[in-house]
Amino acid sequence: MSSPATPPAATAPVLSLRGVSKYFGGVRALAGVDLDVHPHEVLGVVGDNGAGKSTLAGVIAGVFRPDEGQILLDGRPVVLDSPATARGWGIAAVFQDLALCDNLDVVENLFLGHEPTRGGFLDEIAMEREAWRLLGQLATSVPSVRLPVRALSGGQRQVVAVARALLGSPRVVVLDEPTAALGIRQTAEVLNLVERLRERGHAVVLISHQAADLQ
Repeated sequence: MSSPATPPAATAPVLSLRGVSKYFGGVRALAGVDLDVHPHEVLGVVGDNGAGKSTLAGVIAGVFRPDEGQILLDGRPVVLDSPATARGWGIAAVFQDLALCDNLDVVENLFLGHEPTRGGFLDEIAMEREAWRLLGQLATSVPSVRLPVRALSGGQRQVVAVARALLGSPRVVVLDEPTAALGIRQTAEVLNLVERLRERGHAVVLISHQAADLQ
């Protein structure tokens, strides 16, 4: 079900799955999945709807615990029993729904629940500075960090969700169907974003039902 979108790196894998299976009642969503993903690599996971792609993303991101098999980071077994645990191990995920608040602006979405303070007040200057830094690393075309998210295009919204995931400098970034429901131009923007993540040294797991996204 998985195939590398770039040649395997010479370094050791940062993330590995060995024999991972996941059941939902009598339905086996994953069956003995093995994979490795390295720094500076995009690993593509392609399959039809219902093939288990999003379940795999959830297992890596700590949403689901596998019923069988192991997850290894730097060759050591770990238990990812929650998204917070996964984030603590340096794994961030952006799921298809993006989980953005349309009525809030870009800065507010990036720092929602993690707002820095100074002297007992929100440090708006620090948040704006960090927002522009993150978006600049992704070479985004977002015109202003004070625009409400509902005013952004689909590709720009995806960039904001990825920028939020990059807070804390994760080593592994999981993108679940990042080009779903996007037009040709917006899809190209998102795939350029994936390439920039790879260039920055992240190990990227790209979930998609479109093989063209990995070419």
